[in-house]
Amino acid sequence: MIHLYLACLFTFSNAVFAYHIGTPIKTNERPIIGVLAQEVYDPPPHRNSYIAASYVKFLESAGARVVPLMINKSDDEYRRLFKSINGVLFPGGGVSLESSGYSKAAGIFYRLALEANSNGDYFPVWGTCLGFELLTLLTSGKLLLSHTNTSGIALPLNFTDDVRDSRLFKDFPEDLMKSLETEPLTENSHQWSLTTENFTKSETLKKFYRVLSTNTDGQNEFVSTMEAYDFPIYATQWHPEKNAFEWTRPYIPHTPSAIKTTFYMAYFFVNEGMVNTTTTEQHKMCFY
Repeated sequence: MIHLYLACLFTFSNAVFAYHIGTPIKTNERPIIGVLAQEVYDPPPHRNSYIAASYVKFLESAGARVVPLMINKSDDEYRRLFKSINGVLFPGGGVSLESSGYSKAAGIFYRLALEANSNGDYFPVWGTCLGFELLTLLTSGKLLLSHTNTSGIALPLNFTDDVRDSRLFKDFPEDLMKSLETEPLTENSHQWSLTTENFTKSETLKKFYRVLSTNTDGQNEFVSTMEAYDFPIYATQWHPEKNAFEWTRPYIPHTPSAIKTTFYMAYFFVNEGMVNTTTTEQHKMCFY
């Protein structure tokens, strides 16, 4: 875990040009991804916060620099930080989706990301587990989650037809896609899920997100992976970071295919961050 600390970074733009269908695209080889912290409720005095180290390792393994986005800062502070990062990750955890410092800060970054993308500034957002659930609330304005028996289990993914046209999975190797469909490679640690029934009932969610995979706890089918149609926003109810970097639970998969899943997911999102080139050149930032 990463606790409160002082880290000063010199962020120098080291942009290169990539080519996509014959068109040069300016990219950033030194992406900075912000990872949102959340409250620690035990032990008291309830004023600590943390970021699980696995999320940092997950992003760094694919070539990103990571900075903590601490809770309970001012709106101005979050706006300043937003202008100095190339993407944001909302991690899993166990805090309130409505009243926590985590949820408040995530709401600010989500709205800033929508605004930036609408203005042509490509800014990716990722939500894992609790982050997935929070994105459904931020997008729909409603809590649409249902209780599921999914606290500590690894599952294969049930891909939808939309996965073929998805940004997230389109460059995954065929053998890994097959493994994701047939092997329990995705670790689930959640008690609440967005059922496919509730997703279908929400016109807002249906218009905003493309469902890429579903799962079931034996009684309820729920959305497990989704991406926004018109924004670089991605969410997994499962934990791609755990396979390679966490060893505390026996149900976390560590097979070769599970490890490949971690790195392909990380590689995808970090490359999304490389598309964002707005970090100020030679701009010195202190994150605390």
